[in-house]
Amino acid sequence: MDLLYQLQTLLPMAIKWAEEHSEKIQDEGTLLSSEQIEIAQQVGVSKPEKVRILEVAKVPIPENENLSAAAKQIGFLTEEMKALTIGHSIYICNGKISTQLLSHELRHVYQYETFRSIPEFLVEYLKQIALVGFENSLLEQDARRHEIHN
Repeated sequence: MDLLYQLQTLLPMAIKWAEEHSEKIQDEGTLLSSEQIEIAQQVGVSKPEKVRILEVAKVPIPENENLSAAAKQIGFLTEEMKALTIGHSIYICNGKISTQLLSHELRHVYQYETFRSIPEFLVEYLKQIALVGFENSLLEQDARRHEIHN
């Protein structure tokens, strides 16, 4: 599957999936603690009070076969994934939260704030991953550079 070619078709599905999961996390997730707010501010988040974290057994994978296949092809939304950020909403797998992981995910929150919406962020993020791969995408590199190691 040529992901770059199929991106136009997959993007609306990916955005819909992401927005639905963001709402779920906002409804069911917990606010950041004062220590977590400090981490958010350190990595540039302007509205840490909007961030919610929902701990889950594993990060959900899209049910749509085409979307799921595309995610697997690029190494995104794998079974090994520890966390996923969608806007001000973060899934984190049970027992995996750490300062390093949280600072990485909160940097993605900052990126979403910079792009101003889930759709705008996803257009750029998925295009980068399709072109250069998950590990080499500029947004992932930026998040890794802002990880706080304790």
